[in-house]
Amino acid sequence: MKQHAVAQQDAVSKQDALSKQDAVVKQDYLPFARPSIDEATIAGVAEVLRSGWITSGPQVREFESQLSFWCGDRPVRALNSGTAALEIGLALAGIGPGDEVITSPLTWVGTANVIVRAGARPVFVDVDALTRNIDLSQLEAAIGPATRMLLPVDLAGLPVDRAALYEIAHRHGVRVLEDAAQSFGASSGGVRIGAGGDLVAFSFHANKNLTTAEGGCLVLNDAEEARRCELWRLQGVERFADGGMDATLPGGKYNMTDLAARLGLGQLAHLAEFTARRRALARRYFERFDRSLGCELPCADFTQSNWHMFQIVLPADVDRGAFIRGMHAAGVGIGVHYPAVHLMTLYRNLGHEPGEFPVAERIGAGIVTLPLFPAMRDEDVDRACDSAAAVLGAIR
Repeated sequence: MKQHAVAQQDAVSKQDALSKQDAVVKQDYLPFARPSIDEATIAGVAEVLRSGWITSGPQVREFESQLSFWCGDRPVRALNSGTAALEIGLALAGIGPGDEVITSPLTWVGTANVIVRAGARPVFVDVDALTRNIDLSQLEAAIGPATRMLLPVDLAGLPVDRAALYEIAHRHGVRVLEDAAQSFGASSGGVRIGAGGDLVAFSFHANKNLTTAEGGCLVLNDAEEARRCELWRLQGVERFADGGMDATLPGGKYNMTDLAARLGLGQLAHLAEFTARRRALARRYFERFDRSLGCELPCADFTQSNWHMFQIVLPADVDRGAFIRGMHAAGVGIGVHYPAVHLMTLYRNLGHEPGEFPVAERIGAGIVTLPLFPAMRDEDVDRACDSAAAVLGAIR
């Protein structure tokens, strides 16, 4: 019995040691993204909880008001996700069966999924090797009789050239729904994304530059479009003063909560400093990353991009899985944003195949996201760069 008790004590001691070791590893782990939420915002969210009004209410209205001001006084409606913003944008434009929507194959699959769910056909155009955004020089050739909308994506927060994009859209008489999920706080041609253009969809997901944990918004063109957006986001229901109600379209459940909106209000107050810090960290990556490793670095834009992510493309002879495992072992988080959409099973079943969009396929096969968030220190960038060099050296 005594030996059993000693063995049990040893086991507990070893488990305690392992737990402490795990705690140290977790403490030292550098994630690829982490939200910065100050105590005032946390206290504000607690106040909303105590108020008893936690779903859509006064905080949502205030958040929409401030978002509208940010977007040049355009109408803005808050939603529960960036995906919802895209879905409602397509619905407002009347996109449906028989229509084609042109977009990028190098994006989160949700961009294409919303087109499919609307009953339309996504038409992909390859990306530019430098910007990794849709190649505008190839865009016009993809426009056909069934094209009803252009849906460009601002990958990693680097905006598509809006002037060139809208020149094409206006020439062909098609609408634009900007997938600006990653570019809140960025600009194009000196104009904030959202302050111009047609429909603009933002995401406030947990890893975005401004977060509401989950959420998004849609920037609209006029009061009537905003009213229809309100119908689409809450079951199409209109309420009347006498207590009656009516449903005029098949809307969904896309409204933002006051809890999320209060978090967003706290974030919005810090957006300028978040963006400045992200740009400074990106500059340091360019200074410290070893170019002899053969990786492709992103476009070095420090005036327009909000630097939502810092992404490199690994050399073709490097196994990405091995690189990710090596970086995780070094305590550095890595993301993959994104594999080429058209190579996923759903889109292969729609007729797509390898070789259609070679630039997107090459980038999508080797792209990795390095850590980048406002609370990072300069030495964290150095650590990520040094770890990447060590891991690539070991793999080769």
